[in-house]
Amino acid sequence: MNGLLPALGYGVAYGLVGTLVLIGSWYVLDLLTPGRLGDTMRESHSAALVGATWMVTQGAILFTAIWTNAGSGLGTELVWTVAFGAVGVLLQTAAFWLVDLVTPGRLGAEVVEPGPVRPLARLSAGVMVAVALVVVASIA
Repeated sequence: MNGLLPALGYGVAYGLVGTLVLIGSWYVLDLLTPGRLGDTMRESHSAALVGATWMVTQGAILFTAIWTNAGSGLGTELVWTVAFGAVGVLLQTAAFWLVDLVTPGRLGAEVVEPGPVRPLARLSAGVMVAVALVVVASIA
């Protein structure tokens, strides 16, 4: 019972940090696409797929960073979580730009097109998963 309060404190601290990193990463994805991504999701299945994949993969990176560090305490361990979260956002952004660079048209514009999921959105989602797996492996 003695360790309950510190453990709850760690949970709150890591939960807040993880949530803030996720919110920040959402805004980065929003900047990569024209218009407000949240608004386009109402009509674009591609935007919904890319947005959901982005958040799940960022969550996986944060989960792994927290899982491997949170038991040790706060301080440096919390910084590691933020650092790996930032690395995940940066690498996902680079991957988005690379997919945009090597494919025809503009990926951001294609992602927000109304209607069914477009092939480039599927490719982008797959690349996000691959990048997240690499980051997760580098943490563990």
